[in-house]
Amino acid sequence: MKHFLDLSLIEKKELRQIVENSKTRKKNRNNKGKVLVDKDNPLEGKMLLMVFEKPSTRTRLSFDLAMRQLGGQTIVINSENLHVGIGGETIEDTARIFSVFSDIIMLRTFEHNTLLKFSKLLTVPIINGLTNDSHPCQILSDVMTFEEIKGSIVGKKIAWVGDGNNVTNSLIEAAAQFDFELKIACPKGYMPSKKVIAWAKKKKADFEILHDAKDAAVNADCIMTDKWISMGDKGNLSKKRKAFKHFQVNEKLMKVAKKDAIFMHDLPAQRGEEVSAGVIDGKQSVVWQQAENRLHCQKGIIEWCLKGK
Repeated sequence: MKHFLDLSLIEKKELRQIVENSKTRKKNRNNKGKVLVDKDNPLEGKMLLMVFEKPSTRTRLSFDLAMRQLGGQTIVINSENLHVGIGGETIEDTARIFSVFSDIIMLRTFEHNTLLKFSKLLTVPIINGLTNDSHPCQILSDVMTFEEIKGSIVGKKIAWVGDGNNVTNSLIEAAAQFDFELKIACPKGYMPSKKVIAWAKKKKADFEILHDAKDAAVNADCIMTDKWISMGDKGNLSKKRKAFKHFQVNEKLMKVAKKDAIFMHDLPAQRGEEVSAGVIDGKQSVVWQQAENRLHCQKGIIEWCLKGK
């Protein structure tokens, strides 16, 4: 059974197959209909259960529509509607019920360990829709978006400016799996996962962690960022904003990159903090194509999981 948990756990060849299948699915949709199924209707009769502990816009819409366009159906459950945790039901019992009533699960949760526990107990595949540790679906669709615009990502330079968060962790894994150069600029107190860094070094990934945004952005093919204040962030938020003061992606920073460099943001964005309005709404920004590709890449991920079932 194929779970989609992290990019580091999937073979390079299979990740490439997911991306290429996603590109093909997008290309073959010759209509603008938002619900009309893909012509081959491959997942007719299949059910995707989407479970949310965290709020969601793009993840919820893209997975829901992806499953519908593949011919399947969806059920959405928010954590407050579950017995597990609140009602005292064990995760083992919940996993049994999930497995009975669905063919595949998408979980968007806080603790990564919750995802891992479910993956060991379910008898159907589970997809990591986001945890505090990683966001592999987002990064896979980012690779797809980059290649649509700039060609193969192999050997290209990607700059990440901002928090060393869950998205950054998955981006580091992608650098190893898709063979691109990655420069990360983040404040010293907001580093990516030590475990992910160790894994990437073992894989001889071409990445470097810096503490100056300009150093990371020089000659980059793409500059990426994320919100400074993420869902679930606690503590002194004003202190965090102060630490990130010099890590904004603005017009001045974009000029340090290549002239044809693109800007990416996984959204939602806070204009005036991690990115200026001029950049995210400017000509170099591809954030809306990036967001749309979540739909097409979710199809590739769902199909990959179910083909292995």
